[in-house]
Amino acid sequence: MGKNLITTRRVVIIGMLTALIVVLGISGLGIIQIPGLPFRATILHIPVIIGAVLEGPIVGAAIGLLFGAWSIIDKIIRPTPTGFVFFNPLVSLLPRIFIGIVAYYAYTLFKKRMPEAIALGFASILATLTNTVGVLGMIYIVYARQYMEIINRAKEAALPFFAGVAVSNGVPEAIASAILVPIIVLGVRQIRRNK
Repeated sequence: MGKNLITTRRVVIIGMLTALIVVLGISGLGIIQIPGLPFRATILHIPVIIGAVLEGPIVGAAIGLLFGAWSIIDKIIRPTPTGFVFFNPLVSLLPRIFIGIVAYYAYTLFKKRMPEAIALGFASILATLTNTVGVLGMIYIVYARQYMEIINRAKEAALPFFAGVAVSNGVPEAIASAILVPIIVLGVRQIRRNK
């Protein structure tokens, strides 16, 4: 019971990874245009996954919370016609908190059954899908009719529309996280071992 859940090091890691999210968001580097395809993937959630896997679910949840807070701030700074949905914490905060929790526990489960890099990849995919399905699912549940009106689509088309966005964005995001997270996490662990 003597183990501190939040240490100075963990607070620093939360701050650094949150700063990375903000830099990726402001600079546009966190958005990847896939050549030849009409959609963009985000990697803004990857620091949440990295923090969770390296430091545990509390750190992951904290970075996820701050990622969600950034998405609110981003929509204030750069408003869009549909950006209002992110002012609702069920859309912007809740799914992002769960990214870190899912990443940590999925990794903990998978690493017992497979090589570490593959476990990190699968955990990253599940955490990414948590973000994609969580955010789009909450938008669908809370704002489907209003959202569809704004984009001039029939409200009856809401489910196929959101499912299509989930696939078109979620798949490239999951692939990106499954590639990047193992490389980064294994690199950080190697550096820590060499100290």
